[in-house]
Amino acid sequence: MKNIISTPTNFTRVTEFVLLGLSSHPELQVLLFMVFLLVYIIIMVGNMLIFIMILVDLSLQTPMYFFLKVLSFLDICYSSVTLPKMLSNFLSKDKRISYTGCAAQMFFLLFLGASECFLLAAMAYDRYVAICKPLMYMTIMNEKVCYSFTILSWFFGNVVSLVQTIWVFALPFCKSNQINYFFCDIPPLIKLSCVDTSTYEMQAFITTFIVIFIPFSFIVVSYLLIIHNILKMTTMESRQKAFSTCSSHLLVVTLYYGSGSLIYLKPKSIYSQDSNKVLALMYTVVTPMLNPIIYSLRNKEISGAMKKMINKAKHQQILSHGA
Repeated sequence: MKNIISTPTNFTRVTEFVLLGLSSHPELQVLLFMVFLLVYIIIMVGNMLIFIMILVDLSLQTPMYFFLKVLSFLDICYSSVTLPKMLSNFLSKDKRISYTGCAAQMFFLLFLGASECFLLAAMAYDRYVAICKPLMYMTIMNEKVCYSFTILSWFFGNVVSLVQTIWVFALPFCKSNQINYFFCDIPPLIKLSCVDTSTYEMQAFITTFIVIFIPFSFIVVSYLLIIHNILKMTTMESRQKAFSTCSSHLLVVTLYYGSGSLIYLKPKSIYSQDSNKVLALMYTVVTPMLNPIIYSLRNKEISGAMKKMINKAKHQQILSHGA
């Protein structure tokens, strides 16, 4: 299965990789396929429902739901980068991925992941303005600002992804072509390099730290100001109402930043491939699946719009049967 070519530097260069996946036990492959197929369907249906509802429901045409619509789109794309390949590998003995395919998968994962980091920061700022400056909310968070935040999050995500992918794939991979992971990611790939990667690892750590630290710091500052403002409110009802608009976002931030930070920022001395697989599942699979559920259950406007859409579909079905 290894496809390598000779190079003039007395080692061989890998031209394709093998994704070993989540488990090496053949008896678990069909079960894992069924579980993750169901998860993928939930991700696609849940996020598409959120996206379509916000797109067509006039009551949801606000900055908060604009960002939620973008988040749902990112989650659809994010899970689609890894899950289809993972599903095919569960049922296939050929688990190869081309060198170019591996680089493309890493680029889009890093691009979408970094974009989501910056988008979550924009969503925190939106909540800050809504709670701390309610009378100026629609003026500050106008359509131009919302689109600018989205474009900037994608721009920074693209720059980070491009730099990191070029750095990784500039390394010579000659130890093996077997990646003990279920997608092409930085930590398992650099372990295959036959040169000293300490300089690259430091560069990658600094870049990742910046990508995670800057937006997360922005989120923390926004919520400190929000909490300060909430504590000044005179009634418990107004405090609960203000906090309820933030709780979904806080939960998503905790899940996403928590699992991502534990993978990319933890010391190499405590690196564990198995634990990293579990954490990677959290931010690539579990979080995109939970996001629409969290927002649907904890947001009255989303759940109300969903009920309206279901009732409308039932009404149209009754009319079509009656005709």
